[in-house]
Order: sequence, then C-alpha cells, then structure tokens
Amino acid sequence: MSSFKRLADAGDLTGKTALVRVDFNVPMENGLVTDDTRLRAAVDTVQTLRTQGAKVALLAHFGRPKGERVAEMSLAPVAGAFGKVLGSNVSFIADCKGDHVKAAIEKLEPAGVILLENTRYYAGEEKGDPELAKEIAELGDIYVNDAFSAAHRKHVSTAVLASLLPAYAGVNMEAELDALDKALGTPERPVLAVVGGAKVSSKIDLLKNLVTKVDSLAIGGGMANTFLFAQGVDIGGSLAERDMAETAREIMAEAEAKGCELLLPQDVVVATEVKPGVETRTVLAREEIGEDEKILDAGPLTVERLVKAMALSRTLIWNGPLGVFEVPPFDAATVKAAQAAGQLATSGAITAVAGGGDTVSALNHAGVVDQMTFVSTAGGAFLEWMEGKPLPGVEALRA
Repeated sequence: MSSFKRLADAGDLTGKTALVRVDFNVPMENGLVTDDTRLRAAVDTVQTLRTQGAKVALLAHFGRPKGERVAEMSLAPVAGAFGKVLGSNVSFIADCKGDHVKAAIEKLEPAGVILLENTRYYAGEEKGDPELAKEIAELGDIYVNDAFSAAHRKHVSTAVLASLLPAYAGVNMEAELDALDKALGTPERPVLAVVGGAKVSSKIDLLKNLVTKVDSLAIGGGMANTFLFAQGVDIGGSLAERDMAETAREIMAEAEAKGCELLLPQDVVVATEVKPGVETRTVLAREEIGEDEKILDAGPLTVERLVKAMALSRTLIWNGPLGVFEVPPFDAATVKAAQAAGQLATSGAITAVAGGGDTVSALNHAGVVDQMTFVSTAGGAFLEWMEGKPLPGVEALRA
C-alpha cells in the first residue's frame, strides 16, 4: 500500500484550494455534537494544508438523506464544533457545488477553512455520477481523501473526484494505510489474527481471506460456537449458526491446506442467562454442556494459549470480542487478552492493529486503545480490507 500519493508529494499549495473528504458523520443530539473523535481526526490534515498556504474546503456526508435535503441531516451545526476543535473559524455554506459555493471559497483568506453541505443531498453522490463530480471538482485545485471509513464506497466524494484532480491521501488516511500495510500487506511474521463476533455468515469472506494470509487464526465469540458445532461438539443452547457448519468445515480444511493454525476455544464459560452476576461454570469445550446452558465467553486456558500465541508472533490483527463483553463477567477473556496485546504492543514486541465497531468498544472497555499500534474506527472499510477486497477510495490514490 506504500504506492499511494501523499500530501508530501503535493508541492507548493499557496493560493490553491484543497477539496478534502473528511468523515464528519458524527453523533448528534439536539443539534450538538456528542462525540468529536472524528472531528479531531481531521485536524492534522487541515492544519498541514493551511501551513502550506492552501484554502481548505471540506466535503462530508451526514446520515442517509438519499438525495433529498433533510434539514436534520445538515452539516451546519458541525462547522462550529469543528472550529472549536481546530481552534480557528470554520465557515459554512449550504451547498457543495455551484457558482455561489465557488464565490464563497474565493472569498476565503489563505489558510481559510469552509465546510460544504452534506454531499448526499445529491442522489448522484452515491451513484458516482460523473457530472456531479465535474461540478464539485470545479471548486478546487487538488483533492485530498482523509476518510478511510468511506473508502469502500465508489461515491463522487470518495473516489470519482480523484480522477479529475491531483489526488492525495490525507494525514489520517496515510497513517491508516501504512498501518494496514504493516498488518497484512508486508507484515513481519509470524502473523496472528483474532476474529470474534456473533456470526460466521457475516465474516465468511474475511475468514477465507485470512487463512491464506496469516500464520495463526484464533476464533472467538459466537462464531467459535459454530466451529465447535461443526466439529461435533455438543454446544447446548449456545448461539450458533448450525446451518453454517459445512462452511465452517470448509474454512478449517482451507486453513489446514494453507498451513494456518486454527485456534478454537479449549475451555468456555457457560451460564443459563446473559445477565450480570449470574452463576457460571467453566468447562472444557468438549465436555458436556447442558441443554439450557450457553457458551458466553472463552475460558482461562483458551486465553492463556492465545496470549502465548501473541508472544510468539510479530504482528497481530484483531477484529471482534471473545465473548459477550458488554455483560460482566463475560468480558474476562476479551479484557485479559486485550491487555496482554496492549502490553506487547507498547513494548514493541508486536505490531498490533485492530478495527471494527465492536472491537473498538471492547478495547475501550479493556482500557488499551492507546496501547495498540493502531486502532481503526473505519468499520465497513476495515472489514472489506481484511476480506482482501480493493477499496475504491484507496485505489483512486495509487501513484
């Protein structure tokens, strides 16, 4: 992934306008931004461009207006919120194309910042409409994509603009691509992947790709129950996709053929209900599990083996929790394994890259987000990257 164009390649930008795709699809309540994480992520790119003398016009979407002007999905309230984060005035204009927008940008002082209205107010945005792309491209001199989270979409603002203007990866995008390259592109081996979550069906492509790329694959969460079931283990009343057993066996066979060690739970924590303080049992995965009992977490032997596997690895990729971490005590395996990963990453023993919605929540719960080498908040784009699929927003930035 190292062959993409970076801001360092852009040269002198004095007097030029940079159209910058950011992810400002932030949580809002009563017209106020309740979490500014995505706003803060855009600061480095904006400041870099300002330092180079460029005017900055920000492109973003908010919600799913489906080509209509939905007042509740306007980006107007975000301009002030980003201004506070940036420490500078950020103006706003209620459109993202046209002569009036171009005039507003021309009035900006050098290093000025303006946020344009929701790109998805136009149906052509999500369709990758070339005419809409031309109209928006007329507003700027260069295009910068700093929204990896939307890079799996071939939309006007995420990919098509890159074919009309000199295009570069923003600082945040650059960091993400470099981290992902270290994890799966050109990783230091051995590589261990940890994949958890509820359903095999939602991660078939991911699992099939990983067994061809990594040295070891640890499977946890509800999807591990499906693999145990596929091996003939009586899993009682546990969550599992029993109709996916044959698929699980195919993945296990592919892993064996590719020399990828598959790590399934050796022991598990079971209970009859998913609620705090419920009575639990820790049993070997192949021991008798009652009809009314559910596997809700990995056991200590499984965690111990996983931690040893981490210590023997040089690269770790993590997606998904090992149990129902939202409900203690079924967070124990995820927390212990995550803390071990954090310590190994902090010491420099491994490169630890993690991503996916539940993953970020789980690592936050374990208190180790800041200890990991890189944590992606990209969600769908991160998963598609793990599946080995080309991302239109990234491919458009190839040098």
